[in-house]
Amino acid sequence: MPVKLLIFDLDGTLVDTRQDITSAINYALEPYGFKKVDVDETTKLIGEGVSRLFEKLIGNNDSDIIEDVKNRFLDYYSEHIADYSTIYPNVIETLEKLIDYKKAIISNKREELTKKLLKKINIIEYFDIIVGSDTTPEKKPSPLPILYACSNLNVQPKEAIIIGDSNYDIEAGKKAGVFKTIGVTYGYRDLIYLKDADYIISSFDMILPILDTFSGILI
Repeated sequence: MPVKLLIFDLDGTLVDTRQDITSAINYALEPYGFKKVDVDETTKLIGEGVSRLFEKLIGNNDSDIIEDVKNRFLDYYSEHIADYSTIYPNVIETLEKLIDYKKAIISNKREELTKKLLKKINIIEYFDIIVGSDTTPEKKPSPLPILYACSNLNVQPKEAIIIGDSNYDIEAGKKAGVFKTIGVTYGYRDLIYLKDADYIISSFDMILPILDTFSGILI
């Protein structure tokens, strides 16, 4: 059976969202006098969801403050989700060449926010299903989001490939039993985090020759 489904991470894979997330973090923290973060600091925090992000920044000893800061972040980010976020080079051109594949996004961003961002930057129409951190009971690196997407698209995991910039993407793919995992080096994580990926690419369009090698292969 050939490859039928391509699963993409969002932040750091399709879109550079760091500036908008940084602005929302600093807005959320402002009333409490915490030090502002810059984009480089934000890059290290992204990937495990908003609750974990603020636990890293504040510590997990004061749940009331974390909850208030998180709500301030979500309110602000929802209104400014695409002020500065940009699609990475070659993404749209490549997606337009992938018409023979089903395509999913699996993000550790909440589903509503994921869809809102995709609509704002005009690429939601390329995808058959959007899975956020709250779509399934567990988020990446759990395999559940991948299994959910595959089930809804009537595809077996071994007919899917996952593409992402994080070890969470690679780990989730391996646990779910996908055919191959592809790590991107232009995103938020250092190369060492992608060491278990089957393929490493430095530009989004490098997906195309990899897929060509699987054309017609029985898996």
